[in-house]
Parts: sequence; C-alpha cells; structure tokens
Amino acid sequence: MKQLAACAAALCLAAPAWAVLPIQHWTQDNGARVWLVESPVIPMVDVQIDLDAGSRRDPAGKAGLAAAVAGMTARGVKAHGAEPALDENALGEAWADLGASFEAQADNDRLQYTLRSLTDPALLDRAARLAARQIGEPSWPAEVWQRERARWTASLREAGTRPATVAAYAFSDAVFGTHPYGQRATEATLAALTLADMQAFHATHVQPCRARVSVVGALDRARADQLVRTLLARLPAAARCAPLPPVAEVAPLAQAAERRIPFASAQAHVLIGQPGFARRDPDFFALVVGNHILGGGGFTSRLTHEVREKRGLSYSVYSYFAPGQHAGAFTLGLQTRPDQANQAVQVARDVVARFVAEGPTEEELRAAKDNLIGGFALRIDSNRKLLSNVANIAWNDLPLDYLQHWTRRVEALTVADVRAAMARKLQPERMVTVVVGGQP
Repeated sequence: MKQLAACAAALCLAAPAWAVLPIQHWTQDNGARVWLVESPVIPMVDVQIDLDAGSRRDPAGKAGLAAAVAGMTARGVKAHGAEPALDENALGEAWADLGASFEAQADNDRLQYTLRSLTDPALLDRAARLAARQIGEPSWPAEVWQRERARWTASLREAGTRPATVAAYAFSDAVFGTHPYGQRATEATLAALTLADMQAFHATHVQPCRARVSVVGALDRARADQLVRTLLARLPAAARCAPLPPVAEVAPLAQAAERRIPFASAQAHVLIGQPGFARRDPDFFALVVGNHILGGGGFTSRLTHEVREKRGLSYSVYSYFAPGQHAGAFTLGLQTRPDQANQAVQVARDVVARFVAEGPTEEELRAAKDNLIGGFALRIDSNRKLLSNVANIAWNDLPLDYLQHWTRRVEALTVADVRAAMARKLQPERMVTVVVGGQP
C-alpha cells in the first residue's frame, strides 16, 4: 500500500512537470528553425518537419499535387555515391530492420515529414540518413505513380458513392468557394499531374530554409542540432530563401445558402457552417471554450442537449472550428432520419443563434473550464502528443511558454469574453446548410 501511495503521489507530481518542460529554439545556418524539448524518460526521439507546401500551394487545375509529392516519398530513392537505389519494398525492409518509422503527408497548409527512432547513436544515425534520402532524393518512379494514380482515382470514385462524402464536398464548395482550402483532388486533376510537376514542386518548396523542425525526445541540443542537419543534408542549399507568393484570405459569406441533395440513404447527413478563423486570431482561447459549450463537449454540449436529449432527433451532434493559416470552416454536423431533417436543421440553427446572441451561462463556463483544464495533462502525456503541441507552437509562431500558460489563459476567460468572441466570428443568418439524403 505504501508503494502504491508513493506511485500515486509521483504521478500527481509528474503531471504538471510535463507542462513546464522548457522549449529550446534556434536557427541553423541553413535557415532551418528548430524547436526542442528534451524528454529523457524513454530512449526515443520524435521529429516533425513542417514546410509551407500543403494543398493551398497546389496550382490551379492540379489539386492533389502536394499529397502526391508526400505519397511518392515512400516509393523509392535514387542511388547516391556508394549507396544503391532503393525501391518501395527495400525502403520498407530498411525501416523494419531499424525498428524506426518515417512518414510524409500533406494537409491544407503543411507538407510534413515525421521520424520516430530509438536514440541509440548507431541506430539513430542510420535512421536519419535513410530519412534524409527520402526527403531529399526521391526517385519518382513513373510506373509506381501510374499505379498510385489509378488507386487514388478508384478511391475517389468509391468515396463519391457515400452520402457523408457527398455532403462534405458540397459543404466545402459552399464555404470556401474558389479559395485553395476548397479545392480537392478529382479524376481530372489527378490525370493532369505529372512527375515533372512533382519534381518542380519539391524543388521549390522543400528547402532547408523553409523548414520548421520540432524535436521531442532523449537528446540534448547538440545531438538534436546534428540530427536536424543530417535530415536536411540531402536537400540543395539555397543562396537565399525566396518568399513564396501570398495566398488570399477566405472570403466571408455574403448570405445564407442551402443545398439539399437527394440520396438513397437511411440517414440524412446535415452540415451547417461558415468560414471560421485563422489560428493566429487573438480570440482563439475564447472560441475553443465557446465551442466546447456549444457542440464540442460531447454529451455536455448545448447541441446534444437540445437535438438529442430533448427531441431525439440524432444520436450525435457536434460542432468544431478548424483554424489554419487562413479561416478554416466552422462546422456543425449531425445525422438524422430523412423525415426529421427539416426539424433537426431548424433546432440546430436556433441553438447556434441563441448561443451567439446570449453566450454561455456561468455554470456552463465553469463546467467547460473544469473539463478542459482537468484534461490538459492528457494533451501532453506522450512524446507524440507533446511533439504535436511543439509543432503547433513552431508552425504558428506561438510563444515558447505557450503550454505553461494554456490553463491560465482558459481560467481567465469570462462569460462576456466568450460571448463577444463567438459573436465576432459566427453569423448564424449567413451560414451554409447542406442536407444529403433528406427529401428534395
């Protein structure tokens, strides 16, 4: 019992320690910016390299280019000196032998490379050098791209048979219009992509001077600095880092819009929303708390209470903001019986309008704060989660002590703060509504 009590006390003391781990930051002579958290608990390291090369950088008519560049990273690397070329099978075997992992993906804003490895010097050096080859020297095999494009195209066709996908596409079109956040890969845009497009995109956007590198693990600054240098070593050094062209902001909606799409499905899929806000917005914390009360808090949210519990119109209903470099969408979603779709839409709209007009109650605000602050430790209780938070700080130019002050910022919010922030961002009278599967 004494041992159990000691363990419990240690855990209680350890939880806040995660929140105060210092973040070190420096810039290498190649222009790469590095953020490091030394976490010596386990002999592992997690690395995330972020570049301004997400889908918002896809050229017109070639949506999917950033994702294709990320996907082809794992399909083979060129020969280099005494190092032989490796195809996708050889790469998979090499990573399995190292007991490490390396991935690449693209979202709206970023092209991301992530590495996880043990920190044993010999293993980590081999993993870093292999990752560097994938980052800097992909082989772009033509036959593999033909296969991947065919697979991707088939996946898009299959997705188009699902009501949720149809609703998401229609909602994105209505919210973003012609903004890059609204473009998506189609059969036509994939057919237009060439290996030359990928090589040019890679050469322009994947450069050391554009990299923001987050490192969490059992490494000191000197070893972390060398690790980052190794990861970026196969990229050509640029004499200067030419700025990328600016991307326009998301235009606000001028008026409400409604689209009802007939679909033979057992449930009607409903999406309601509008452009939200960019991550740099000073209202960020107030909006996080406000949405938690409105529809992000699960069974404790207002939407759940009004739509599910009081009226039984939907099993689940939710809302969320998706802030990025530009105003991501505010989305309210639910599924309901087609014959109840009109009522569910009206109730959801009324809840949003009332919340924007009146704000939360003191009781709702207190409950939301307790939930968010009480769950803060779960946001940083592993190296992967901590890495995600450090990368968030790096990508959005947040202060290095952002995590230390997170709970304090939430606790300081008032009902007036939340009400004012929600009213500044949401315009219920100008939202988009998409219903797929209800009566036309």
